[in-house]
Amino acid sequence: MTSDTIIDMTDKMYAELALERSIKDKFGVDADIRQAIVFKVPVSHTAEATLFLTSKKQLYLYVFGESKLLLGDIKKIVTRMGLKADTYLPPKGRPNYFTEVGSAKFRDVFPGRSHISEADILFYKTLSPYNPALVLISEVNNGVVYQFDADSTSGWRQATKFTYRRIRTS
Repeated sequence: MTSDTIIDMTDKMYAELALERSIKDKFGVDADIRQAIVFKVPVSHTAEATLFLTSKKQLYLYVFGESKLLLGDIKKIVTRMGLKADTYLPPKGRPNYFTEVGSAKFRDVFPGRSHISEADILFYKTLSPYNPALVLISEVNNGVVYQFDADSTSGWRQATKFTYRRIRTS
């Protein structure tokens, strides 16, 4: 091993440790990163994502960006990366975050409505600010993870091959 390789490995370990701490602080999740599938790949012009496997064999996607990201943006990113989301984790200490924000935005648009159903606020939840975002992934579609590429015709290209499907147990 060369000294450059050792430095790169050390930098990656520090970056993974910083990511674990950030996830713990912002989402209250103990994410012991066992393997980074893709690390800081572009998912838009201003956002990056890290897909990693925990020691409990759970697959998470962590998305962060310099610009404002909404839940709707994160849902599009997950789909375009070739992933299926299981759970969009809310910020630490706010288990009903998306419902709270969706209800508030719905009331801004329809101030006279008193009885608000879940179906009424479904769209307004997607307008919730969500940066950084942490998503529990249930499946990798077709065993391919994609990343943003402005130069490709579709805007996305293959980042890596990785097969994963979470099997629910009771």
